[in-house]
Formats: sequence, C-alpha cells, structure tokens
Amino acid sequence: MEFFKQNVLLIGLALGSGLALLWPMLQRNAAGIARLSATEAVLLMNQSKALVLDVREPDEFAQGHLQGARNVPLAQLTAQLASFEKHRAKPVVLVCSRGSRAFSAAKILKAAAFSQLHVLQGGVQAWQAANLPLVKAKVSS
Repeated sequence: MEFFKQNVLLIGLALGSGLALLWPMLQRNAAGIARLSATEAVLLMNQSKALVLDVREPDEFAQGHLQGARNVPLAQLTAQLASFEKHRAKPVVLVCSRGSRAFSAAKILKAAAFSQLHVLQGGVQAWQAANLPLVKAKVSS
C-alpha cells in the first residue's frame, strides 16, 4: 500500500498513457464505423469487392481518385442514397481528402441502415503517402 501512495503520480501517468494508446482502438468501432489504413482498404476492396464512395467535390475527384471509386459529393449523398441501396449490407469504403468528410458521410449512411462502413483514415493524402496509385479523370476537349 505504501508503494501506491509514494508512486500515485507515476501510476496515474501509466494508466493515462495506456488509455491514450487504447483510445483510437476503442473509438474505431464505437460508432460502428471502422477506420482503415490504406493497406487495409486495398485488402477490403480486393477481397470483398467493396463499394468505394469518394465524397469530395467533382474537381477534387478529377485531380485523382481511387480506382473504381464513385464520386458522390457529401452535400449530395442523402439525395443519392437510392442509387447504391443494393450495397446496404455490403462493405462500403468512404474516401475524402483527409478523412473528416468521409466520417460525416459514414454517419449519414449508418443512419440509413448501411451496416459495413469503413473510412479511409487520412483519405487520399494517406493513400498517396502509401505510394498507391490514383486515377486521374480525362479532360474532354
């Protein structure tokens, strides 16, 4: 007991550090929305034929996007829910520039009863940092 009294600050620091390390993992699925690294996203896309929704604006999408991604800007997501209704029980990977818009989109889809939602953590920037390829839209003349 004397040990605990003398080292209460160190014990508190150790517990706080442990919680800080576990927090992202605990938060990851707390909302039922998984956050994936670029590598995990590639595996999911290849193994499960996941729908990839890029919720950036069309001009951002045209500058470079994941192969097979479908562009549905966040502002239009609710209006276009019916167009990907068949994916309600299938894996859906949400992508944006850094991850925040994709997480907002995941919340919208979760409310619409989509069950397998995944956000590309770090978005297209993380994808590029992992040296994964982007597809650029062809400009029509």
